[in-house]
Amino acid sequence: MQTTFRSVFISDVHLGTKACQALHLLDFLKSIKTDKLYLVGDIIDLQEMRHRAYFVESHHQVIEQILAMANSGTKVIYIPGNHDAFFRQFVGQTLSGIDIRLNARHKTADGRTFHVSHGDEFDQMVKISPLMLAIGDKAHGLMLSLNQWINGIRRLVGLPYWSLAGYLKSHISKAKEFIERFETAALKSAKNQKVDGYICGHIHFASFRIKDEILYCNDGDWVEHCTALTESNAGEMSLLHWSENPRFLVSEPKEDWELSPLPSRS
Repeated sequence: MQTTFRSVFISDVHLGTKACQALHLLDFLKSIKTDKLYLVGDIIDLQEMRHRAYFVESHHQVIEQILAMANSGTKVIYIPGNHDAFFRQFVGQTLSGIDIRLNARHKTADGRTFHVSHGDEFDQMVKISPLMLAIGDKAHGLMLSLNQWINGIRRLVGLPYWSLAGYLKSHISKAKEFIERFETAALKSAKNQKVDGYICGHIHFASFRIKDEILYCNDGDWVEHCTALTESNAGEMSLLHWSENPRFLVSEPKEDWELSPLPSRS
């Protein structure tokens, strides 16, 4: 498959936690060539590491690979998220060749302008009750544990990676409703800023949505789905999945698309 890109966007890696799919990400980063690499937040989960740190060798290797890319010609832009908000105090600085920004404007090869941010700024717009949030956090933790257990068995029998979270988020109505509210907030923000699209992460659900010629792109995550957003040399955006069976999932829609379905992540 194609591994040379103009730009690559990844987020929600959550290094420092057991859920992080660091080996898949490391393989992806070593396999690609890109002019720009955007790290769109929650790369290192400092929030979770305050309670329990899990920073194994593969996590160190991911950081070393990103630094190596920055030092060998790839422009790396780091936009901290809510789990690595500590790094927001360094906005405007360049550390080890990595530019740290609160957000960014990305110009595609075909002349479009995209606003890039983590996406946690929309939390208040799509908020749910504290009780449901607490239940959701517990359920999400259980889901990630089950995801690891299921994929451990799948590896033993020679089956590729499969996302339990992706399946559930696509089939549970409350999750779908939350995702659609988040997408709508991002599209509205892009329209207000008079840009052609919005690129973000945060909700761990890779998707495209286009409305009124404004394109919403979510690059997904590397704890549940192992996905990245890529830009070709012609400026076309695509979503790919990278594990034992790397593949492109879908390219950007060209006309209004109210929903955001992707092919099965099986």
